[in-house]
Amino acid sequence: MTQSPRASSASPARPLLIVAGPTASGKSALALAAAQRFGGTIINADAMQCYADWRIITARPSPADEAAAPHRLYGVRALEDAVDAAWWRGRALAELEAAALPILCGGTGMYLSALVNGIAPIPDPGPQARAAARQMLAADGPAALHAWLASRDPATAAKLRPSDPQRLARAAEVLLGTGRGLAAWHAAPRDGLNGYRVMLLLLDPPRLALREAIAARFAAMLAAGALAEVAAVTARHPDPALPGLRAHGVPELRAHLAGEIGLDEAAARAIAATIAYTKRQATWFRHQKLADQRDTHTISSRFTDSAQFSESTLGNIISFINGPG
Repeated sequence: MTQSPRASSASPARPLLIVAGPTASGKSALALAAAQRFGGTIINADAMQCYADWRIITARPSPADEAAAPHRLYGVRALEDAVDAAWWRGRALAELEAAALPILCGGTGMYLSALVNGIAPIPDPGPQARAAARQMLAADGPAALHAWLASRDPATAAKLRPSDPQRLARAAEVLLGTGRGLAAWHAAPRDGLNGYRVMLLLLDPPRLALREAIAARFAAMLAAGALAEVAAVTARHPDPALPGLRAHGVPELRAHLAGEIGLDEAAARAIAATIAYTKRQATWFRHQKLADQRDTHTISSRFTDSAQFSESTLGNIISFINGPG
């Protein structure tokens, strides 16, 4: 039976559920269970699931799941149009306002933090600055671009690895286009999320179980047509610098399609890269506070798998949604 949120005269703040955790931890299943039980709307907080081209390779919710509960911000962006935290935050805020009970679901911690804690007010550097930064990267390489950045914006350069071309190009375009470095922009005051009470449901499965889930999921993706999905995009000859081409499994399958590696090797590399990414996700979630630092009226629950979404937990969520009083 669906439980609908009710307004509370004691607190005007609206309830907001966040279902977070590493890749392949079961977030979508948990969010769907909550949405069906409470009449919620699931709002995507995974950067790569925003792209229309990547349904299979990013394990987006199935058409059946999307029919079972409202889903927003899935597959809404062309691959050629970059997805970033500022764009996503603006769209997510609009979806929050439209939903009776918003349920954010995703593992892109930077996006969740940007929504709850605010984002640096960085202006669009513009196409000329972007083109100049990419040209510098292509002509001289990431190490030289890092040295260039260190001589002009040492505070930002100190936070970046010389082997990270995408972030170096972003830092260069911001400096060229705005006259200020990323570190300076990040230190500027920002507006956080107001008017909501936040409940964080964090999935944190054991490492072995997560590795097995990642391997099984990639095998299922291949069986469902992930290679054909990547081949269709590759046939369009997209700009290799597009952020969407970094989705897990895409670089490896593109290498296979180019004849550089076999399919088994591509799968092994993709699984290893995804496992490494989940380690970084776990570290991020351990050290970040998505809810507690914004509002004292928050609840944080940790699950090792979505099956632990028990009746007692449901009772806690019902109390949270209804609010005090």
